[in-house]
Amino acid sequence: MIVYNITTKILPHIEAQWLQWQTHEHIPEIMATGLFDSFKKYRLLDQDDTEGITFTIQYFTSSRQRYQQYMDRFAASLRKKAIEKWGDQSIAFRTVMEHVD
Repeated sequence: MIVYNITTKILPHIEAQWLQWQTHEHIPEIMATGLFDSFKKYRLLDQDDTEGITFTIQYFTSSRQRYQQYMDRFAASLRKKAIEKWGDQSIAFRTVMEHVD
C-alpha cells in the first residue's frame, strides 16, 4: 500500500471555502484519475494555528507504479489549479509513504 500525503496549511479565513473546494472539486478530480483507491481527510490537532490551520489528505493506492502514473500524468496540472485558486493563502508539501507490516 502506497500513501500519498498532502499536508496543507491554510489561512483561517478561507477554511470553509477551502474545505468545500477540496470536498467538491479537488479530491473528486484526483479520485477520477482512477489511480487511487480511497482517501482520508484530517485536521492536525495540537498545532500552533496562529499562522494557519493544517490539514492532511491521504490518498491510498495499491502500487508504486499507480502512484508514479498519477505523478507523471496528472500531478502538475492539479497542483497548478490549486496554486491559481489559493495563491499565497495556502502552502502545501507532499510525502509518499509505504505501508509496512
